[in-house]
Amino acid sequence: MTAGTFTTADGCALAFDVAGKGYPVLWQHGLGAPLDQPVEVFPEDTGLQRVTLMCRGHGASALGDPSRLSIAQFAEDALALLDHLGIEQAAVGGISLGAAIALRLAGFPAPRVAKLVLARPAWVDAPSIERQHGYHVAAQYLEKYGAEEGAERFRVSPEFLEVLAASADNAASLIGFFKRPRPDTTIALLTRIPLDWPGVSRARIEAIRQPVLIIGNDQDYVHPLSYARELAGLIPGAQLAEITSKTVDRAAYVAEFRNALADFLSDRGGDR
Repeated sequence: MTAGTFTTADGCALAFDVAGKGYPVLWQHGLGAPLDQPVEVFPEDTGLQRVTLMCRGHGASALGDPSRLSIAQFAEDALALLDHLGIEQAAVGGISLGAAIALRLAGFPAPRVAKLVLARPAWVDAPSIERQHGYHVAAQYLEKYGAEEGAERFRVSPEFLEVLAASADNAASLIGFFKRPRPDTTIALLTRIPLDWPGVSRARIEAIRQPVLIIGNDQDYVHPLSYARELAGLIPGAQLAEITSKTVDRAAYVAEFRNALADFLSDRGGDR
């Protein structure tokens, strides 16, 4: 495993992680997630090289100018990382926010995207403000009350209770934002990204011609299975893998996720 940093054109120092040798896969994390999240579900010993950018405000990456925080900027940063590493073409994918970054990279003229993986997508072709409203509210509680009191108050808010009723895993993720080490970055991210979207129109989604795998699961308030199914219906030839939710069985979720990725990214699957 190799960890490193590079500096973007606007002077933001970003951290990245590379593991394995072989076919490069730009594999991105979700909003507020640590490196452990994308690593946990990535297949091992399969001749794949995982490349993960820690987006602005995540891990050891600097936040930079908060006004620049957007999915479009994160995608631009991801391409800059591929340039930094000398990778001309790669499979591109990620979880939630990572899927949004990948969709943006593949939704525009992007010969550098060989294959596309959209795991637990939180957007289709427009902002998903209602489903992600809890993130925005969490930022308000964190900013107003601080980490400890903010978490206690947020736990009894109607926004949190609505998410909890649908998905224990999503609810745990929301509370996790209050435990992140840099509250200022968390507030900046949660204030902006949930209001954003990949910026890829339905027509551009329908024009994607790379091999595509979409992974979704039920019992997921922020990443409804209907989004995964809709994207699978829009992209010609897309494969849809419906896996067990973490809320039901975390071990099954991880195993099924890894297997779906391994089959698609290896020579056994993903080609048209």
